[in-house]
Formats: sequence, C-alpha cells, structure tokens
Amino acid sequence: MKTMMKTGLKLSQKAAVLLGMLSISAWAQADAVTALKDFVREVKSGRAQFSQVVSSPDGQRKKTSSGSFEFQRPNQFRFVYTKPFEQLIVGDGQKVWIFDPDLNQASSRRMSAALGATPAALLAGGNLERDFKLKALASEGGLDWVQAEPKQADGGFQSLKIGFKGEVLAALEIVDGFGQRSRLDFTALSANTPIAAERFRFVLPAGADLIEQ
Repeated sequence: MKTMMKTGLKLSQKAAVLLGMLSISAWAQADAVTALKDFVREVKSGRAQFSQVVSSPDGQRKKTSSGSFEFQRPNQFRFVYTKPFEQLIVGDGQKVWIFDPDLNQASSRRMSAALGATPAALLAGGNLERDFKLKALASEGGLDWVQAEPKQADGGFQSLKIGFKGEVLAALEIVDGFGQRSRLDFTALSANTPIAAERFRFVLPAGADLIEQ
C-alpha cells in the first residue's frame, strides 16, 4: 500500500510539473502576441541593423545581405542594403521607392498598392489588427514567435512570422508565393528614437531612370 501511495505521489508530482511546463509554454506564446501588439501600439519610430538570409524552396541555395532599417508610423520606412550589393527602399507615406545604384534606376508605386498586408505594413503600419490575424506559435531558437496572416488574400507571400526576445523585436521570417524563405534578424534596435523627416524622402538622383507603376 505504501509503495502504491509513493508511486501515486510521484506520478502526481510529475503530472504537476508537466502541467506547469505546459502553462508556462502557453503563457510565453500568448505573451508573444502581446509583445507584437505592444510594439505596434507603443513604438512609433525606431532604427535597427539587420542581416537577411534568403533560402531557395529546397533550402540548398542561400544568399546573405545586411543593412539598416528605420521607420516612423504611419507608413514611413527606409531599408538600406549595403552588402553584398547596395539597394535603397523608401516608403514616404504616399509612395514606395526602390533605387538600384548599380543600374542607376528607380521605381515607384503608390503606397496603397504596394503596402497592404505586407511585412513592411506590419512593422511600420498603423492598424495591425485590421490587416492581420495573429496566432501564437511555439518558441524556437530562443525566440517567441507570432504568425501574422493577412485578412485579405495576398499572393505575395505564403506565411509571415515575427520573433520576439521578451518584448524586443528580434526577427522576421517570410515565405513568398514561390516557397522562397527570407529571414531578417534585427540587432541594435533603438525604439522611439527621433528620426529626421528627410530620411523618408526620396530624391531621384541626376540621370537616373524612373519606372512608375
């Protein structure tokens, strides 16, 4: 009888530990959604460094790039790719501009057509819950992940995940419509830092070609 009682006690203790672990896991996942909502609500501007790895659908081929990112809500952002090739992407609130220095060519597109429910809209937009359905995912790689699914069908990508380390934005992972995976890891994030308005203006360089869409 004593042996059975001890065995039952051990099982109860194990069950309690397991339930506790499950509760902690559920709390961490829910907290990642809260972290994303807080980020969108409370962080009005910011800048960070990023590294990006783009993988082919089979995972065999990878391309790495890096640069800096700045944003100011609503809908102003600046991506500067510096390695291995230079490229500039600017959202000025009205249009999105992409400039390739090597080609000395720029393209522009109206913000309403270019942004929508995209990763840039999620980071720099003004209405997260209007555009996305949020779902907590399991923690992985030391980060808490949230899946953001566009409420309106958009063929631009299959899935979008955002990773947080505590309350700090740490990563963004996108799988596009062709199965190509792109992951951006952010470092040195500075939240609510003042950013000069001209950082979100694009001036066409002299002699550059412009393609308007």
